[in-house]
Amino acid sequence: MYTREIQERRETPVENGQPLHGTWTEAFGYVDLREIHRPFALPLPPGLKELRIKEWVSFFAEDERFFLHALLYNLKVFRGAEVIVFDRETGELLRFRKALPFSGWHLPRSLANSAVESRSWGFFFRVHAWLDAHTVRLDLNIEASKKRRPFTAHLTFDMNRAAVTPMAVSLLFSPRRSLYAFKAASPVRGEMAFGGKSIFFDPARTTGIFGDFKGLFPYNARSVRCGAAGFEVIPRRTDAPRRIAFSVAENQAREPNHSNENALWVDGELTPLPPVRITMPGGAPGEWIIEDVEGMVDLTFTPEKPVHSSASVPLARAEYNTPIGYFNGMLLNSKGEQIPVRNMRGMGETLRLRI
Repeated sequence: MYTREIQERRETPVENGQPLHGTWTEAFGYVDLREIHRPFALPLPPGLKELRIKEWVSFFAEDERFFLHALLYNLKVFRGAEVIVFDRETGELLRFRKALPFSGWHLPRSLANSAVESRSWGFFFRVHAWLDAHTVRLDLNIEASKKRRPFTAHLTFDMNRAAVTPMAVSLLFSPRRSLYAFKAASPVRGEMAFGGKSIFFDPARTTGIFGDFKGLFPYNARSVRCGAAGFEVIPRRTDAPRRIAFSVAENQAREPNHSNENALWVDGELTPLPPVRITMPGGAPGEWIIEDVEGMVDLTFTPEKPVHSSASVPLARAEYNTPIGYFNGMLLNSKGEQIPVRNMRGMGETLRLRI
C-alpha cells in the first residue's frame, strides 16, 4: 500500500532560496515564493517575479441539502471571486463571479492570524484564517440584481487539531519553481440566507474542505481536481456514521509518488493518497474516472450541473470549469480499510491558465 514520508514541521516551504519538496501535517508559518532564488533561467526583478506567482483560497461546504463553493483568486494580471450555491431539493442554482483587471493586492502569506477581503459594488468576500485559534471564517454578501436574489453566508471551519489533521505540501514544477498547497476537511457551522430562506449549518451534519494555494506555475498550466464530503451511507454496527472527505488532483508537478496534494479524511484522520489519473472518455460533460495504480482510489464522478468560467486580458487567459455532481466507488485509508463512496455529492474542476 502507498505511503509517503510526513516531514517535521518547517516554518516556510523555501529555505536558503530553494523550494522544499514534501508533505507535512501542519501549516507553514509563512509562505513567500518570492524568496526562491533564480526560479527562471534569466534573473527577474522582484516585480516580475511577483507577477509570476498565482494564488487562491477555496471553500467547499455541504450538508444533506445545500452545496456551497467559494473561490477568491489573484492571478496578478487579474483577480476575482466566484461563488456557487446549489439547493438539491429545489434545483435552484446561484452563481456569481467577478474579475477585476490588475492588482497589487495579494492573499495573506500566513494562516496563523490573517484576513483578506474583496469588495466592489454589490459584493463582499472576506476570509479570516486564524489557525492559531483553530478556525477559518468565510463571510459573503451578494446583493440582489435583476437576474438573482440576494445571498449572504457566514461560515466557520473548525480546525481543532484534536479532531482534524490537515495536509500541507510543497511540490516542484522544476528545481526552483514550486506549488504550495494547504488542505483540511472539517466540520462547518454557520448560517446562510438563500432563495428567501434562512439556513443554519449544523456542524454535526455539515462538512467542508478549505484550501490555500500559491504557485510559480508554468505559462501554460493545467490541472484537474475532484473533491467531495459527506457521511457513510451505511453506519457501522453501533457507531454513528463517519465523516468522509477527499480531495485529489492531477497536475504538472514532478515526482508525484514522492509528494502530491491527494488526501482522504475519515473523521478528521488524514490518509495521504497516491498519484491519480483522471480521465474523461466522454468529455468533461460525461463520466469522469479517477483511479491510481496502488488500488487506493477507484472512483467515478458524474456531473449534474455544468459551471463554466473564463477571464482574459491581452496575452493571458484563465478557464475554470467546476461541475457539481456525485461520486461513486471506493477509497482505501492508511489502515487498509475500504471506504465505500455512494452518491457522495461534490465537484470536479478543470483549470487552464495561460498567464
